Amino acid sequence: MADRGSVTLRDVAEAAGVSVSTVSRVLDERAPRSQSATAVRVRQVADELGYRRNAYASGLRRGQTGTIGVLVPRLTDTVMALMFEALERAARARGYFAVVATCGDDPESERSSTEILLERGVDGLVLATARLDDELPAALRARGIRHSLALRTDGVSPSSLGDDDMGGYLAVRHLVDLGHRDIAIVTGPRFASSANGRVEGARRALAEAGLALDAERVVYAGYGIDEGVEAGRAVFTSSRPTAVFAANDNLAIGVMRAAHLAGRVVGDDLSLVGYNDIPLASRLPVPLTTVHVPFDQIAAGAIDLLFAPPGEATIRKVLPTLMPRASTTRVVE
Repeated sequence: MADRGSVTLRDVAEAAGVSVSTVSRVLDERAPRSQSATAVRVRQVADELGYRRNAYASGLRRGQTGTIGVLVPRLTDTVMALMFEALERAARARGYFAVVATCGDDPESERSSTEILLERGVDGLVLATARLDDELPAALRARGIRHSLALRTDGVSPSSLGDDDMGGYLAVRHLVDLGHRDIAIVTGPRFASSANGRVEGARRALAEAGLALDAERVVYAGYGIDEGVEAGRAVFTSSRPTAVFAANDNLAIGVMRAAHLAGRVVGDDLSLVGYNDIPLASRLPVPLTTVHVPFDQIAAGAIDLLFAPPGEATIRKVLPTLMPRASTTRVVE
């Protein structure tokens, strides 16, 4: 038996009694898996010899590396971590391997991280960054670099995202249906399309109920728990809403803390809705009503768009769903 690291296609071909091209075709993971007697024999011999396909070398021969670069602001953000895991699964399903780089919310760091990924020969880029004023997608389009946006859109580049407007609408419509009229909104940074889309959906739900969304009832923050605490403090210091829509589950957790400090009881005298439905949301002491975002569908769309033929729809939105839990209750008249 040959050493595992030195087994070649030729070794497998000689042992199986077939040509090198036949072995290459049978062991190509991108091709449909044949069940012919020859194919079964080739795979059996390859396993016995310990052959491992060198995807990198094979890719170089085709001018590809079989890798997809993913750019996220940070992996300490639960949503970004979940998004990358979903993208990695979607890439693997297509025979690719996903690598990740982080850049904070800094445009210069985003550009340098992108160049590093491109220097390493990635076959495409998925940008899960957030800034509406981001010039990178336009630069990639000008250079003809294959890319897609995940969880946001600039309206031009191929994009796969949840319907943020609909998600914000569902969250606030739920609160309105429970009888709430004094509703505050805590959302992400102004430069994020997701933050703005969710506010617009909330505004639409209020308008349907004959209610206006006053500017002072909207607090723009980051997307972290600490930002949620600070935003919640601002809300409860200036007013006493009966409900809060937090446009991110981490923000909602922070608002929960601020509510406790202000003497409010979530699920009793305060209703709270989050967004994204991270795993922790249903496991909190007061399970969080939230808007579920199908990350796997968004990820599959982002990867598919990298290889979509010209003429296909380039902006794909998936519908979120409301997950009612104990953090929202009906107003007692």
